[in-house]
Amino acid sequence: MTDAAVEHSPELRADASLGTFLIRYGLGAVMILGGVVMLIVSPGGLGVDGFAMAVGGGLSIVLFNVLFRLSISSEYDRAQEERARTYFDEHGEWPDDEPPQQRRWVLPAGVVTYEQEQAQLRARQTAGSAV
Repeated sequence: MTDAAVEHSPELRADASLGTFLIRYGLGAVMILGGVVMLIVSPGGLGVDGFAMAVGGGLSIVLFNVLFRLSISSEYDRAQEERARTYFDEHGEWPDDEPPQQRRWVLPAGVVTYEQEQAQLRARQTAGSAV
């Protein structure tokens, strides 16, 4: 089973997380620690060469695993984006969009809108025809 399937399967993720974490990052940490020990034990030529090889190998393992996790998370982001696009095609809006706020206009005192003017005109006409 791939790491992506384990990531999204809660029952498998809980069981495999400690072992997976130790393989991903523990192996690299042990190699780095071994390189530091080699440098301390033999600070001469062999210790320096061993330090460089062990630390370089350990850092490459850790970096490889970090980049792999980033690529898996970007796949998940792409899947979320695809679901959002499908929702947009069906409903005409993004799933996380908030409904638009109604705009409330505030006009200066004494300003009459067209609708208010028309309502006043109709009121005058009905009052004049009632007389």
